[in-house]
Amino acid sequence: MADYEQEQEMEVEALQAILMDDIQEIDPSESGIATTARCFQILLSPQDDDFDESAYVPVQLALIFAHTEKYPDEPPLLNVKSVRGIKPDDLASLKEKLDQEATENLGMAMVYTLISSAKEWLSEKYGKNGGDDEPEETEEPEEEVIVPHGEAVTVESFLAWRERFEAELALQRAKLMPDSALTAPKEKKLTGRQYFESGRHTVKGASTVADEDEEEEEDIEFDDDFEDDEEDMLEHYLAEQSGKSTA
Repeated sequence: MADYEQEQEMEVEALQAILMDDIQEIDPSESGIATTARCFQILLSPQDDDFDESAYVPVQLALIFAHTEKYPDEPPLLNVKSVRGIKPDDLASLKEKLDQEATENLGMAMVYTLISSAKEWLSEKYGKNGGDDEPEETEEPEEEVIVPHGEAVTVESFLAWRERFEAELALQRAKLMPDSALTAPKEKKLTGRQYFESGRHTVKGASTVADEDEEEEEDIEFDDDFEDDEEDMLEHYLAEQSGKSTA
């Protein structure tokens, strides 16, 4: 028995420290509970402490409890009263809800848990936005109709615009190209005879000697008429050598 009384006394002290002026001890005859044990009344509102009561008249609930001899191994004795604006049917529903939760929390101090549950129920049922059967329908904003401005587009105006755009684009490309690219003639493709007569084969041969150790030698591809000109090039070369020896 001593252990129960000590645990009950510690719970009351904790509730008084947390709730302060919202909890007070009342006479058992005022509690509505058939008991001679100490009774406590807790006032609950659905709003926070800083809520502006001048703009909205809140409802208020009184939660009354008393410990039994073997609490918390037994549920506490409970009662709920309307201080302002709570319907009797809702009080009966809340009382049933709290009794059920007390049974589920046997074996530990549960009064503060029941207080939190009652305040949550009060906020959902009687809060500023509570109790509304249907939420207010919000009007969807009408879609903005975009009205085009300016001249109407025709086939003729579009073709004229495209011609100007292409001319401007060509001018910009010309400005980005170097002058040498605009004035230099394209290099013509050499035949086999012209390739040997120009002496490029000797330059190419000299430039490739240094790279033979690093890269494989690449075959030089000539035009299709290169093989046809081989005999003519040989005759030309022999005639050149003959002329030098006679001189």
